[in-house]
Amino acid sequence: MQKIVIVGGGAGGLELASRLSRTLGRKKQAEITLVDRSRTHIWKPLLHEVAAGVIDKHSDGVDYAIHAAAHHYRFQLGEMCSLNAQAQTITLSPLIDEEGTQVLPEREIHYDQLVLAVGSVSNDFGTPGVAEHCYFLDSLKQAERFHRALLNQLIRINQQEDKDARIDVAIVGAGATGTELAAQLHHVANLSKAYGMPDMSASRLKITIVEAGERILPALPERIANSARKALHKLGVDIKEQTMVAEADAKGLITKGGGRIDADLMVWAAGVKAPDFITKLALFETNRANQILVDKQLRSSSHKNIWVLGDCCGFQQENGKWVPPRAQSAHQMADIVAHNITSLFTQKDTKDFTYKDYGSLVHLSKYSTVGSLMGSLSNSSMFIEGRLAKLVYVSLYNMHQFAVHGKIKGALKLLVKKLSQAISPKLKLH
Repeated sequence: MQKIVIVGGGAGGLELASRLSRTLGRKKQAEITLVDRSRTHIWKPLLHEVAAGVIDKHSDGVDYAIHAAAHHYRFQLGEMCSLNAQAQTITLSPLIDEEGTQVLPEREIHYDQLVLAVGSVSNDFGTPGVAEHCYFLDSLKQAERFHRALLNQLIRINQQEDKDARIDVAIVGAGATGTELAAQLHHVANLSKAYGMPDMSASRLKITIVEAGERILPALPERIANSARKALHKLGVDIKEQTMVAEADAKGLITKGGGRIDADLMVWAAGVKAPDFITKLALFETNRANQILVDKQLRSSSHKNIWVLGDCCGFQQENGKWVPPRAQSAHQMADIVAHNITSLFTQKDTKDFTYKDYGSLVHLSKYSTVGSLMGSLSNSSMFIEGRLAKLVYVSLYNMHQFAVHGKIKGALKLLVKKLSQAISPKLKLH
């Protein structure tokens, strides 16, 4: 039986495992294995909400082992450390628990078809002090780590007799993650008043967004950026555009011009790259963002039985632009890779990948949602905001749920989540 191994259970990897399991796995035409270093999947666009504490991984996440048992594929907990393309094997590092005890030894997994969907990590561009003093939001573990630090700061300020004391938060990077996190933190500071912190409110939270480019949300249309900036200003968020961070220390950020931004909490959201270990493998052609270069069908340019999708995939379009590392890109790539791998078994024609930009949305907590619809939905970019934008934003998450669980189970999951939200606390306190 052919062995298909998928490394990375993010938006693209988990959707691909789900699709292949419903066809090749169910029919026992292939043995499908998903590898991930985490036990739980959270849709990456929601990580800033985990960090703020407005969603819980137990209600919004997917347990890989349970999902695998119900969907005709295998799950291996672990992190890939090496790849032997000639022998067609990957090696997983030993699994070590929090006490330093080895749970599983180094393991080797054979594949006939390998899919790399290892996602991306924050790119600090080698800025001194960032790795030591800033929080990143590129994994569930890091989002939870920031959330614990945020709770500690909220408790600290609430207990202080000096009612003018405040929490200073600096967010580097004014893309979707940075701007959405700022709005969620403002919301959480007000929410905490109802959860045992009567002296806490957003008035005691100072949020600064630092952006090196000319404006916030540089990858999105200017009208969206202007609307988001206006909403953030209403919340009292200080936005510093055209400001480059030169260094970070324990007490804040130092800008290239020599200025200082004091901060109790610092978040680095200024760009992403594929993990460095990809280039260290010395097996693939890569671009400046460490992404693996692929052909039109999303196979590695150097190994035809290795497929790549999601943030680690370097696909250059005919206009010269790289497909952006976004959830909708991973979703579209998972569709094509699922079709192409299945075609190898059914002897049907494979398809070339064509990226379709359906627009962009920025959800600023309960305060505002703005975006644009593009592609087949409109001949040109159509600006949307308010309830319509929020509805479209929610529908993107719903599409992911349907892709992962199927339409019936996906709909039931969304219903359960809705009921849970009605009776659960609005702020996670642990």
